[in-house]
Amino acid sequence: MQTEILIAGFGGQGVLFAGQVLAYAAMDAGYEVTWFPSYGPEMRGGTANCTVIIADEEIGSPLVAHPKVLMALNAPSLDRFEPQVQPEGLIVANASLLSRPVERQDVTAITLKANHIAEELGDRRMANMVMLGALSTHLPVLTLEQIKAALRDHLPKRKHHLLEANYRALDTGAARARIVA
Repeated sequence: MQTEILIAGFGGQGVLFAGQVLAYAAMDAGYEVTWFPSYGPEMRGGTANCTVIIADEEIGSPLVAHPKVLMALNAPSLDRFEPQVQPEGLIVANASLLSRPVERQDVTAITLKANHIAEELGDRRMANMVMLGALSTHLPVLTLEQIKAALRDHLPKRKHHLLEANYRALDTGAARARIVA
C-alpha cells in the first residue's frame, strides 16, 4: 500500500504544517513516510505545496507526479493539480477560494468552505485543519484520532493552548465533509 497526498495553496495557509501533521500521524502509526515541501521565495501569498507519501514498505522516491489525493486550499492549486490526480483518486477543495467546481468526474470530490467554517469557529487560520479533518473522512490509512494525537504529540508546547481550537476545526471539517460527500 502506498498513498500519495499533495497539499497545495498559498504561503501562510498552513499547507506545510498540515502535511507535517499527516506525516507525523503516519509515522506514529508505524508507516513509512516522506514529507517533501515546495514553496516560492515569498513568506506569505506565494505558492506552497507539499507531498506526503504514506506506505507500508520502503518508499523509493519522495517525488510525486500523479497523487492519489489532492487537498487544494485555493483556486490556483486546483487549476494546476486537478489534472494530475490519479483516476479514482480524491480531491478535497476549499470552496471559499474557488472560482469553479471540481471538474473531474473520475475522482471523488469533496468541497467545503473551509475559510468560512474556520471563521465561524473563531479563527480563520484554522482553515487548514478544517480541510485536514475533511480529508480524514476518506483517508483509509489514518483516522481522525491518529491525526489529533500527532498534533498533540508534535505541536511545540508553547502552542498547546491552540490544541482545542485545532481539534474543533478537525472535527468540524470531518463532520461537514460527511454531509457534502
